[in-house]
Amino acid sequence: MKPLLMFNKVTLWRGGRLLFEGLDLTLSPGEALHLTGPNGSGKSSLIRLAAGLLRAEAGRIDRAALALADDALALDRDLPLGRALRFWAADVDPAMEAMGLTGLTDVPVRLLSAGQAKRAMLARVASSGASLWLLDEPLNGLDADGVERLDGLLARHRASGGAVLAASHAPLAGAWAQLELGQ
Repeated sequence: MKPLLMFNKVTLWRGGRLLFEGLDLTLSPGEALHLTGPNGSGKSSLIRLAAGLLRAEAGRIDRAALALADDALALDRDLPLGRALRFWAADVDPAMEAMGLTGLTDVPVRLLSAGQAKRAMLARVASSGASLWLLDEPLNGLDADGVERLDGLLARHRASGGAVLAASHAPLAGAWAQLELGQ
């Protein structure tokens, strides 16, 4: 089975600091990796590197088609939520339902609460069709219902052959491999 994400001897410097050197990691279909570590240890940078938004100092990164949820909502704030999500994918209804957003289809994105916006961001990722999901602090802003819905979404994605790389200070439900940065 071909990996969906592979780091081979990757080194990353940010802000004049070495965050990691010679990092090897492989994420195959059905797998999930939870990045942990203190603030500033490189969790978000590793997510951005995996997404292709940063360049490694050394090493090689191979990645499958991916979807990223970080601090950028990536939805047109002036459009109703349903239309804003449809910019990214034609069939967003299953993801909106999974994240409890069906009643907000016609609400402009700018009027969503922080928790609703986080759910919308996760629905965008879920409707992308990408096999690799990169999630930076996916639980931030979610209430208990939102966390439960995300847990179900992640389990279904993995069961269907997808993989997830997530950076989070909070524990994540299910079986996750762990990588602690900043040791």
